[in-house]
Amino acid sequence: MKQVEPNIKDYDKAYAEFRWDVPEYYNFAWDSFDKWAEDRTKLALVSVGPDGESFQKHSYWDLSHLSKKFARIAMELGIKKEDRVMVFIPRIPEFYVVMLGLIRIGAIPMPTPTLSTPKDIHYRINKAEAVAVVTVEEFADRVEEVEAEMPTLKIKILADGDRKGWEPLPRLMRRVKGDLKREEVPATRSSDPFLIFFTSGTESYPKMVLHTHSYPLGHYSTAFMCQDLHPTDLIWVIADTGWAKAAWGKFFGQFLLGASVLQFNQKGKFDPGRVLSIIENFGVTIFCAPPTAYRMIILDERFRKTDFSSLRHALSAGEPLNPEVIKVWKEVTGLDIYDYYGQSETVAVIGNCRAFPVKYGSMGKPTLGHIVKIVDDDGNELPTGEEGHIAIKIKPERPPGLMKEYWKNPEANERSFRGEWYFTGDRAYVDEEGYFWFVGRADDVIKTSGYRVSPFEVESVLVEHPAVAEAAVIGVPDDLRGQVLKAFIILAPGYQPSQELAREIQEYVKKTTAPYKYPRIVEFVDSLPKTISGKIQRKLLRKMEEMKRS
Repeated sequence: MKQVEPNIKDYDKAYAEFRWDVPEYYNFAWDSFDKWAEDRTKLALVSVGPDGESFQKHSYWDLSHLSKKFARIAMELGIKKEDRVMVFIPRIPEFYVVMLGLIRIGAIPMPTPTLSTPKDIHYRINKAEAVAVVTVEEFADRVEEVEAEMPTLKIKILADGDRKGWEPLPRLMRRVKGDLKREEVPATRSSDPFLIFFTSGTESYPKMVLHTHSYPLGHYSTAFMCQDLHPTDLIWVIADTGWAKAAWGKFFGQFLLGASVLQFNQKGKFDPGRVLSIIENFGVTIFCAPPTAYRMIILDERFRKTDFSSLRHALSAGEPLNPEVIKVWKEVTGLDIYDYYGQSETVAVIGNCRAFPVKYGSMGKPTLGHIVKIVDDDGNELPTGEEGHIAIKIKPERPPGLMKEYWKNPEANERSFRGEWYFTGDRAYVDEEGYFWFVGRADDVIKTSGYRVSPFEVESVLVEHPAVAEAAVIGVPDDLRGQVLKAFIILAPGYQPSQELAREIQEYVKKTTAPYKYPRIVEFVDSLPKTISGKIQRKLLRKMEEMKRS
């Protein structure tokens, strides 16, 4: 593995001294991205095709030049500052060209996951009153299916071809004359609306997360501290372009620091063997994947045969990673997996860092520029070891990476912004050394026989059993105990469902953790309901159980 000096050597000193510097006027594309484009040879992007072998490379200058051309096209088509635009593009270079172009003119991009259905598209465009959509031939049918029911949608741009009723971007890019100049567009304040994510939570109707133009600056903390990025790095974060994690790991912080980004336009099911070959063949130096991907990778027969010599840092985010996976990964690669935490509403606000030891299973410590505490329902800080709400301090200074608001949702804003705190909706506790330990979503915690149980804690133990590939745990009603734990389990290859195996898994959990935490009910399943971004929908599992019992 590569030996590189960490960005931060003394965490306590760096954390105490760090201050945000947010100018009144700021535009990520013009002010940050273009600085690196002054060197026409500096690599920005490696786009790997679905075969895992073919690829394209783009320098910072390439993407700067192309995005200025797209910005001019967008303006000529009638897209203006603060117009909402759905960006529904897979992991291809055009995603970056379009996003940077929209940012340049102050339009508000809405990154949209590639698995979005016509119903999702209909909801998002109508909710945001979007005027335009940019997509590819592969997804155009989904837009057209609901087009008649989206009255604000006036402009449809096809990023990769020519189709009746659509503006053909390749042809327009060939015809456009001259790059857009900065003086041709209105200036953007750092406090102006910048980007909209739709939450990937388990609610039936996602909330609109509205960030301001200061948001990319907040990702300095993500990239510098958690990802330990240097300008010489090639980082690969497994994330759909529509996820907030793409902004975290393959856009803002990375381009702020001048690193290079790899993206893989995956088609079909996740293939751990192909992931391993890409790491090896392209010389990836920093790798980040969700917990499910890591579990599949370490089970693949090619895992122990892969050359990881280019890799120097490994990360995971999205949901906490259980310690057993971290241990196996380190045995083979020599690297710890550094977990870090945040939401669509934030940047990375808690994370592990090369400046302090990793505690397996811990979220780490607050990132630079973020005061994060565990508080009670009234915002009072709780003592060490006591479980409570994860809250971020917003007064007297609001961190630049925190969303402005849930747009058009005053009720959600009232729940989340209370006094001097932003309540994340997640629960955790802090140990004596300042490490945070995730418990679960506030509405996921299970109360059984007077005890409070984190579903994640039980799931982490379950997946340590060799027969368990994935697991989800919920509470179901019980006359005696109030609730009991039920586990939904996907078995690893080579195992078959049986009562004997269920009892074996239950006994394993009993012996590994407190007896009251074992699942009294086990159901073997072929799949688990997940959000578009891959998070387990425990709320949907609970609803399914309610329907069974009604």
